[in-house]
Amino acid sequence: MRVHRVVLNSRPGKNGNPVAENFHMEEANLPDKLNAGQVKVQTLYLSVDPYMRIRMNDYSGADFIKPWQLSEVIDGGGVGVIEESKHANWAKGDFVTYFNWPWQTKAILDGNTLEKVDPQLVDGHLSYFLGAIGTTGLTSFLGIKEKGHITVGSNQTMVVSGAAGACGSLAGQIGRLEGCSRVVGICGTNEKCSILVSELGFDAAINYKKGNVAKQLREVCPSGVDVYFDNVGGVISDTVIRQMNQNGHVILCGQISQYNNDMAHPPPLLPEVESILKTKNITRERFLLFDYKDKFESGILQLSQWFKEGKLKIRETVINGLENMGVAFQSMMTGGNIGKQIVRISE
Repeated sequence: MRVHRVVLNSRPGKNGNPVAENFHMEEANLPDKLNAGQVKVQTLYLSVDPYMRIRMNDYSGADFIKPWQLSEVIDGGGVGVIEESKHANWAKGDFVTYFNWPWQTKAILDGNTLEKVDPQLVDGHLSYFLGAIGTTGLTSFLGIKEKGHITVGSNQTMVVSGAAGACGSLAGQIGRLEGCSRVVGICGTNEKCSILVSELGFDAAINYKKGNVAKQLREVCPSGVDVYFDNVGGVISDTVIRQMNQNGHVILCGQISQYNNDMAHPPPLLPEVESILKTKNITRERFLLFDYKDKFESGILQLSQWFKEGKLKIRETVINGLENMGVAFQSMMTGGNIGKQIVRISE
C-alpha cells in the first residue's frame, strides 16, 4: 500500500529558525500484511508542539528527547483509528493515541505502544486528546498541582507566559479552578489578550510587544506574583521573577523563546535572577510530565469533567492536510496559533 509521510528534509541549525522547507512529504510503501501484535491505523490528527524544535537538532540537549533523523519519518503525538488488528487488545474501529505517532497517512504500529481513547470524554472532539484532554492538559494540570503549591483562599496571583498557547491557555484557567484569586496572561498580540480576558477568564493580559512589560505587570499585579507558569523563558521570565513574592513558585513548563538557541535545557538564568530566587526562597524546578504517569488517568478524568461542565474552555488552531505539517510547525513557532496547534489528516 502507498502512503504519504513527512520526513525531516533539513535541519535549521542549532541557532536557526525552523521553516516549512525543513520538512518534506513523500510517498512510501506500507507492508500488506501485519505481524502478530501489530495494528494498521489511519491517522486522524497530529500534534505540533514547541518542544519538537529541540528534536530538529542532531543533538537535543535533553536525555529524555530523541532527535529526529534526516530523511526519516518524523513522529509526535497523534490520534487515529484502527483499520486492521493482529493484537488481542485492539479491534477495527478502536480510537487510539500514541506519543510517537509517525507523521504519515496510515501506519503499522506495535499494538502494545497504543492507548485507547474514549470519544465520550471529549464529546467527540478527538483532537482534544492531543491537547486539553491529553498530554498538553496534563502538563498544565499536573504542573500546577505538583509545582504551583496553590492554596484556596490564600489570595495568590498567578502569571502565565505564552498564555494564548496550548499549555498557557489551559494553565490560567486551571490556576483559577485550583484556587488562585487573580490570573494574568502574557502573550504577543492584542487579539490574544482579548481572547484571554473575554473567553478564557483571565483577569488581565499583557501584550509583551507593546509598552513596558515590567510597568504593565506592576499595574495588573499590584500584590506581586505568587505563582508563575513559565512557557517562554528569556527576558519575559526574568521580568516576572523580579516581581515575585517571597516563597513564590515557578512552574517550569517550557522555554520557547530559547528553543532556537544552542544551549542547555532548561537554559541557565542570569546571576541576578538566580540571586532573587535564593533571596526570596522561590522554587523553580524542572517539570517532566512522564515522571507522573500514575496520575495520568485521574488527571484526564478531571480535565474531561471540567470541559463537560463548561469550566475549561478549549481553543485550537487547526490546519488541514499532511502536506501542511511544515507550515503548521513554522506558524506555531512564531506565535501563529491560539490554543493547541493541530493538523487534521483525515476525518
